[in-house]
Amino acid sequence: MVRNIKIILEYDGTRYHGWQRQANSLTIQEILEDGISTITQEDIRVVGSGRTDAGVHAMNQVANFRTNSNIKETGLLRGINSLLPGDIVVKEIAEVDPSFHARYNAKSKIYMYQIYCGAVRSALYRDYAWFTHDTLDIDKMKEAFQLLLGTLDFSSFCAANCGIQNHIRTVMSVDIAMDSRAMAKFFIEADGFLKYMVRNIVGTLVDVGREKLSRTEFMRIVEAKDRRQANQTAPAHGLFLKEVKY
Repeated sequence: MVRNIKIILEYDGTRYHGWQRQANSLTIQEILEDGISTITQEDIRVVGSGRTDAGVHAMNQVANFRTNSNIKETGLLRGINSLLPGDIVVKEIAEVDPSFHARYNAKSKIYMYQIYCGAVRSALYRDYAWFTHDTLDIDKMKEAFQLLLGTLDFSSFCAANCGIQNHIRTVMSVDIAMDSRAMAKFFIEADGFLKYMVRNIVGTLVDVGREKLSRTEFMRIVEAKDRRQANQTAPAHGLFLKEVKY
């Protein structure tokens, strides 16, 4: 009997070329599939909720795979994790309905982006936050961020080589919080994301925080539907896939 197995995993994307298996680059999917295949003695293909780019991290990526193995869930969890490197771990595993599909059944995703604002760079967060000397006006950034709520055309924040014609996405929630370590955390939930969308949004919002862009100018960039109008792309290492909702 074929079983459908859902997994939730966490990974540090620093040394990987993203989620999706590629011919000549090390990826999360490749490492995961090789490990699971070794345990089940099958040719396993893992379906992720979506791709994460090179250098991007995940706190709760969701994936599923199908297997004929009768190994219990606890055994699968221990076995798979025993073969994974220290920067990838399966946190949860469960057998689910045969119809479950990690990508197609996802209702929304939440991404988090971190910016460390300090007088000197952080050694501990060098791979997990974008560092800036600048003092950012969080209130102004929040005001501009709120303009993205609802269903909009996000062409201005899509990578030049996005490869997708439909740039309409619905954003359900946004927020920015500054913690006691001077770490600014950006949160955005949407029904889908375009390539580099979050990083392009954050890169443009930073100029709002630096008072190089006004709230009105930020909205003009959105309405332009032109990537050339938006500002820099924030580096990949500050981005985390925080949660996938079903």
